[in-house]
Amino acid sequence: SPGTEWVSAAERPGGSLLTRQLQELWRRSRGSLAPQRLLFEVTSASVVSERSSKYVLYTIYLIRSGQFDKAPATIARRYSDFEQLNRRLRCRFSCDMASVAFPRKRLRRNFTAETIAKRSRAFEQFLSHLHSIDEIRRSPEFLEFFFLPDLQAAQRLTCTGMYREALATWANAYRLQDRLGVCSSGRFLLTLAGLAVCHQELDQLSEAHGCCEQALQLLEAQGSHPLLGPFLQAHVHLAWKVGKDKRRSEARLQDLREAGLPLQQQPSLKECLIKERLE
Repeated sequence: SPGTEWVSAAERPGGSLLTRQLQELWRRSRGSLAPQRLLFEVTSASVVSERSSKYVLYTIYLIRSGQFDKAPATIARRYSDFEQLNRRLRCRFSCDMASVAFPRKRLRRNFTAETIAKRSRAFEQFLSHLHSIDEIRRSPEFLEFFFLPDLQAAQRLTCTGMYREALATWANAYRLQDRLGVCSSGRFLLTLAGLAVCHQELDQLSEAHGCCEQALQLLEAQGSHPLLGPFLQAHVHLAWKVGKDKRRSEARLQDLREAGLPLQQQPSLKECLIKERLE
């Protein structure tokens, strides 16, 4: 039957691991409200030459102290990205930033191994210092430095139908938000929508269903959210495909109908992703 084809496709290796990771991250993030100590480690630095410019790209892992993360949360940033973050934070948090050191720009010898090694350590200390200051750690300027570029890239890839590449990028954005402790924000719901859409497009239906379940748990307390209707409709459709219980979502959809929400005009999750302005 077509149903069994869907299920066997959903259980292909490669898909199921992500859902287990998501569920595990979800359980951990719900149980730890206190900020965990994060370590920022520059794991590599490479010199990139473009047509008219040359710069060093630093790859940084976000690591929870005392835990082994099978799939690391990573970012790749250049000096000018750090400089922009430093400038924005000094504008908004001048008192807090007074004690934060930032590596000065050099006119020469930017590409020597010694300079790159010193800068790598300086950037690790810079991010650790920022993360230790409550106001800064929770600020959009600090948080979006980490995950906004991935969300923008994942959105572009999803819109152009490059679902496998998009899935990896949404998953990294998920891990970054998890490490930073912002698993209840609107950006996080958008990330779950991106994961659900890409899994569905890649026929990993159990994984897509799991992402919808997680989003609906987050939306439990909210009677009206732009993503609530789309997530409920996706959940009902996917639950039917993978043979899971869909009655609760159907009941919530009925409640929305009775409250006057025109569900026929509700966008799909994919349409929500395409329309969202990520700036």
